[in-house]
Amino acid sequence: MARLWEKDYSIDALLHAFTVGNDYQTDAKLVTADCTASIAHVSMLHHAGLLEESEAAELKRALKTLISQAESGEFVIKPEDEDCHTAIEQYLIERLGETGKKVHLGRSRNDQVQAALRLWGKDMLFQTMEAGFALSARLRRLAEKHIRVPMPGRTHMQKAMPSSVGLWAASYAEELLDESAHLFSVLELIDQSPLGAAASYGVPLPLDREYTARLLGFSRVQNNVLYANNSRGKFEGVIVDALEYIALTLSKIAQDLILFSMPEFGYFSLPDELCTGSSIMPQKKNPDGLELTRSRAALVSSCGTAIKHIIRSLPSGYNRDFQDTKEPFIQAAQHVILMIRVMDLTIEKLQVHEKVLGEACTSELYATDHAISLVKSGMSFREAYRQTGAHPEAWESKDPLEAIMERKSQGTTGNLGLDVFDTELKRLQAYTEDRKLTFQQALSSLTGRQIVFFSI
Repeated sequence: MARLWEKDYSIDALLHAFTVGNDYQTDAKLVTADCTASIAHVSMLHHAGLLEESEAAELKRALKTLISQAESGEFVIKPEDEDCHTAIEQYLIERLGETGKKVHLGRSRNDQVQAALRLWGKDMLFQTMEAGFALSARLRRLAEKHIRVPMPGRTHMQKAMPSSVGLWAASYAEELLDESAHLFSVLELIDQSPLGAAASYGVPLPLDREYTARLLGFSRVQNNVLYANNSRGKFEGVIVDALEYIALTLSKIAQDLILFSMPEFGYFSLPDELCTGSSIMPQKKNPDGLELTRSRAALVSSCGTAIKHIIRSLPSGYNRDFQDTKEPFIQAAQHVILMIRVMDLTIEKLQVHEKVLGEACTSELYATDHAISLVKSGMSFREAYRQTGAHPEAWESKDPLEAIMERKSQGTTGNLGLDVFDTELKRLQAYTEDRKLTFQQALSSLTGRQIVFFSI
């Protein structure tokens, strides 16, 4: 099979295996995106007078058929194909002969793969935002359900002040909402079409880059063709960095749940179906999903680090090093959305033990409350602090429910402000749906079908 770059010599077999690596397997996830971008490219070539109408029609029909074959698993990229670009073009040549050889006019594999990655990335970001919003809403419902359930608040892992399950759950709901919303800024960055940049320097053809961008639902063209190439790896790194913040939050939730579901705490329990067993100890119920959430957060971090280290010292223009940024980018995205889904299932089935939580609210939690009561009687806070610390026997246990409901300022246990969360969630969901719909409508108009690029 002729590779896209092949001339009058053959590459050494060892070097071929080394340079290809597992890229042909990674590219299997990009076939639909690559074909979709190719349909737009073909449409633009016809629009610019560089392809006959009949040729463009044949190419588009074949590419749409190929999308169906890729979705059904019929289309397979082989190691000798090197990447999806060669496999797709070879498919077109086998079916259309000379017409198939015209599909690559005016583009390079450089802007071709970037376009596929951008489309895949946009779809992934929309799906991740939606999953993040769903988990945020799940935590918000947990907070409302247990809004009056006291829970020891901790600092340095020691008992600190009165808190509640409502405050705990709502804190993570708001955190994940912010981190999911942060993906919007990343979406704005990558929503630029690189097509027409070719190998970083454009081509002497009347390409209409704006036309291609509109067909693919991009908000704009990435203007400078050299910058378009130089942004490869960097854009993927920015996306993974944003995903990492979600992963870090999920890791913290997982750690809390592992700790607080230990028998020594007993605040929460995980249902049997979310636990695994031991091969030797019959009594064990292991929170493997939560433990792997912690470890996957580390893997997401390592993916971002790998991408940035790969591009750290590259000169401008294309370098083959970019090939190795694809796999960590795709892996990080897959890890995060699975982590979100597993956590959503965990929170849905989490069992809260109100009696144990109430009994855990022992007298030391109310030391600060005692100091504040002295302040109310006219003492300075620093003196009240000193006296309270010096006389722990004076601390009095309070009704834990009364203690959490006494805290009335915004965002505290007695005033969680869930309506503030609800308003922001509704706004973000509506904005996400609108942007996603615009993107999907452009793709549907182009391909005549609903297109999904990112899937697990």
